[in-house]
Amino acid sequence: MALARNRRPQRAIDYWPGFVDALSTLLISIMFVLTVFVVGQYILSREISGRDEVLNRLNSQINELTQLLALEKGSNQDLEDSVANLQAALSSAEGERSRLKALLDAGSGGQSAAEARVGNLTKELDEQKQMSDRAMSQVELLNQQIAALRSQIAAIEAALQASEQKDQSSQTKIADLGRRLNVALAQRVQELNRYRSDFFGRLREILSDRENIRIVGDRFVFQSEVLFPSGGADLNPDGQVEMEKLATALLDVAKEIPPEINWVLRVDGHTDNVPLAGTGRYGDNWQLSSARAISVVKFLISRGVPADRLVAAGFGEFQPITPGDTPEARATNRRIELKLTEK
Repeated sequence: MALARNRRPQRAIDYWPGFVDALSTLLISIMFVLTVFVVGQYILSREISGRDEVLNRLNSQINELTQLLALEKGSNQDLEDSVANLQAALSSAEGERSRLKALLDAGSGGQSAAEARVGNLTKELDEQKQMSDRAMSQVELLNQQIAALRSQIAAIEAALQASEQKDQSSQTKIADLGRRLNVALAQRVQELNRYRSDFFGRLREILSDRENIRIVGDRFVFQSEVLFPSGGADLNPDGQVEMEKLATALLDVAKEIPPEINWVLRVDGHTDNVPLAGTGRYGDNWQLSSARAISVVKFLISRGVPADRLVAAGFGEFQPITPGDTPEARATNRRIELKLTEK
């Protein structure tokens, strides 16, 4: 019986399928956990990057607000000091209230006095908070004023730019007008020079190139001996003849000059440097030179030359054309000069 029992086949237990199933389940769980971790990591990274962008924008806004507050730091420094003092007082009051509450809890001191003290401190604390709120309101108002000032500054800068552009345009127009005016003046001068040349040419023809009548630059020069007696200012007969020719030539040329050219004939009287005795009709060379110029002008007026086209001036001995004290130099300096020019 025992032998038969021993001969029965013994069945071996196969653990491998269960082990494989458990290992597959564990592997799937690990892959699921890894997948969840990767997805969570991706979502978390996107959330962190979005928060970084928001944080950067907030930092930019904070920097801008900090710059704006720095611009008005001088004006609101007192308010900030007041806020700091109020906060310090607030902290002190809170500490005192905490200490008194601790004493109340421990049963030390009079409860009623402590409660009254706590009430007073609470009231002071509320007042300090109100003052702090008012200070913060004032800071906010200052910030609004800063923003308004920035808007005004921007408007002023825009107005300045517009004004500068307008000024540049005006300067361009002024330069163009100046150029045109210079061209017009040059044309007028050229026209007057042409008529002056005609006038001098006719005088040269009429006076037949006399030795004591000559052209110096833009002036027609008569020696005083041709027109006046020595020391006198009344035209002598020869001088009247010469001035008669001058008046004729001047009237002929005046007919050809356009009315828009405002011309005059300037008569300048000059003497030599020999002083007058002072006992005669004229006290000095100033009076003599002026009287001679006026005498020529009056004679030309009597011959029909318009008075508004004539100018008389006396220079005495102070504008010589030949320096020196020789008789020849003095004779050259005693003269009447005629110049056709503009008013």
